[in-house]
Amino acid sequence: MRQVWLALLVFTATLLAGSIAWRISGPIAVTRADDQFHWKQVTQGEVKIDDKPPIGSGLYQPLKKGKKKDTDINTNLVLVLLGHRYLMIDLKAKAIYQVLPTDLKAEGSDFESDDLAQPSRVVPTSDWNSRDVGPAELITVTLGDYGRTLTIEIPHTPDLRAFY
Repeated sequence: MRQVWLALLVFTATLLAGSIAWRISGPIAVTRADDQFHWKQVTQGEVKIDDKPPIGSGLYQPLKKGKKKDTDINTNLVLVLLGHRYLMIDLKAKAIYQVLPTDLKAEGSDFESDDLAQPSRVVPTSDWNSRDVGPAELITVTLGDYGRTLTIEIPHTPDLRAFY
């Protein structure tokens, strides 16, 4: 009788440990898959440093990668190319992150990346200003490491759901 109870206790403990391990590893795997971004180039956008366009510049907005086609544009995030420097801007959190070129994988004129918001790469900023200028959003911010004003103009993405 004692062996039956011991076997039942071991079986229950094994099930409990397996359940806990599955719950711990399950969401972590989902989070990693959800943190994949496809950065699509914004051709109508504009980038300026101290009211002058830099020699090399570009604007990109991410499409969330998922089982469906890449259609969900995340308008809170912007990837900016300034010469040879990449910055990811989180407009909602009002934070700018330094992006290493090795963090980006080129896909034609677009990029693929994991989540680029790493607390160790925050760029100091000040004087955030964001306003609607008709067909676009105008964001100005002073970069603390350069002491220069970055201005980006991002066209509003049309809400296609209004047409259905």
